[in-house]
Order: sequence, then C-alpha cells, then structure tokens
Amino acid sequence: MTKTEHARRPLSPHLQIYRPMLTMLMSIFHRATGMATAVGVVLLVWWLSAAATSDAYFDMVQRFFGHWFGRMLLFGFTWALVHHALGGLRHLLWDTGRGFDLPLVEWMARATIIGSVAVTILLWIIGYGVMP
Repeated sequence: MTKTEHARRPLSPHLQIYRPMLTMLMSIFHRATGMATAVGVVLLVWWLSAAATSDAYFDMVQRFFGHWFGRMLLFGFTWALVHHALGGLRHLLWDTGRGFDLPLVEWMARATIIGSVAVTILLWIIGYGVMP
C-alpha cells in the first residue's frame, strides 16, 4: 500500500466522534453492573463468613450493613444485580435472533432502566416490610 492510499483510508471513529446513545450507555452499564455484582458477592461472602465465625463478628458486620453507608452499598448491589439480570434477559432475547428492530431495542433499553429501578425499590419496600 502506498503512502497516499494509506492517507485516504477513513480513520476509526472514537468516543469524541460518536454521539452517546442509550444503547451504547446500556452496554457500558451492563459491564459495570457485572463488576459491581462481583463486588457485592464478596460482601455477601463476608456476611456469611461472619455468621459462621462468631456472634460478636456477625454483630459487627451487621452494624456495618445497618449504617447508612452499608445500606447504600446494599442498595447499589441490589440495583446492579437487578439491572444486570434484566440486561441479561435482553441479551438472551437477542441470542434467539429476535428484538433487533431499532424501536424495540430503544424500548427495551428504557424498560431495563425503569424496570431495574422499580424492582429494586419494590424489593427494598418488601424487605423493610418483613423486617421485625
């Protein structure tokens, strides 16, 4: 390839050229919520190991999760888990070869966002409802 042919080739687009789209952001969020879910599982293992260790250690971990910071972590973990699961259902639908119409793709992206927030809030309302 000559130097002039190389100069005429289009440059690969990057984030400064792309206009952020909902589907692009959903892809990024799906990866981020996958990582957040992994961190949340570490917190769950910490809680379970504290329950198996001693009453004093379990009480300390319970106090941590009962503090506003711990509750925010748990709320974020719940949202990440629900959001990642709903995104996984979208991908499962796409794996069947369906759901690729652009209006449907946009609708499913919005439904994933709204659904993950709604289900997270509902789970926390139920959780607080059954607490003694």
